[in-house]
Amino acid sequence: MTAQTLDGRATAADIKQDLARRVEVLRGQGIVPGLGTILVGEDPGSQSYVAGKHRDCAEVGVASIRKDLPASTTEEELLAVIDELNRDEACTGYIVQLPLPKHIDTDRVLEAIDPDKDADGLHPMNLGRLVASVGGELDSPLPCTPKGCVELLRHYGIDLDGKLVLVIGRGVTIGRPAGLVLTRRDVNATVVLAHTGTKDLKAELARADVIIAAAGVAHMVSPEDVKEGVVVLDVGVSRVEGADGKARITGDVDPAVAEKAAWMAPNPGGVGPMTRVMLLANVVEAAERQAAGRQAAQA
Repeated sequence: MTAQTLDGRATAADIKQDLARRVEVLRGQGIVPGLGTILVGEDPGSQSYVAGKHRDCAEVGVASIRKDLPASTTEEELLAVIDELNRDEACTGYIVQLPLPKHIDTDRVLEAIDPDKDADGLHPMNLGRLVASVGGELDSPLPCTPKGCVELLRHYGIDLDGKLVLVIGRGVTIGRPAGLVLTRRDVNATVVLAHTGTKDLKAELARADVIIAAAGVAHMVSPEDVKEGVVVLDVGVSRVEGADGKARITGDVDPAVAEKAAWMAPNPGGVGPMTRVMLLANVVEAAERQAAGRQAAQA
């Protein structure tokens, strides 16, 4: 068996076409969705990721607002920029690129974002709404990476209803919110959350129907750990130095897992593009809520 590929790039391209059409409709109503980014420091990975988000904006007609700040930026200076975007009517939604420098309190920064402009879906208020909502429509954004995982699987006709999904990792961007997204009634998965401190991770891997590996530990998921026909999404990222001395992006899943899996989302090229396009989707959805509010007010 060789796993079929869950191609995030191709899936994201299809979603962008739909988003572009929706943006045109909004423009006809006098609303131009705008995505803002705040990047503190000069981490190459973060710089590349933010640049990609602005290229995505150009592809679908979303305006982009970029705030690049030096690593020496104080917490108060960053909060001032956040306040600026909170008040900027041209900014429909924005993100603060993580991780932040260690001298900045990430929780305080995330809480300062206007929940209605929280493009990442990580504001405590929006996460709280997700906790409280098991089914039905949400008037708040879903966290981008878990949402991207679900949409990628749906695109390929993979139904998670009743499936046992093992999420490895407890980070704020995917590990912790993933269970909230995956257990909503429209997805209906059963979720086990594991991490690097889980005592018998191999036992959990062996029984999982779907594995979302997001711990940031290179090749921690091996072929001998998983069952035949498993679906695997490789999300975690590590930089591993090769024999030539160059650091390369490495996922959490050993490529040899493809010999046993039915489907695999590679890293890079799998969930990463989906996370980016879900960011755009959250911004467009926020603009659509804005348009609906205008129409209701005029009725």
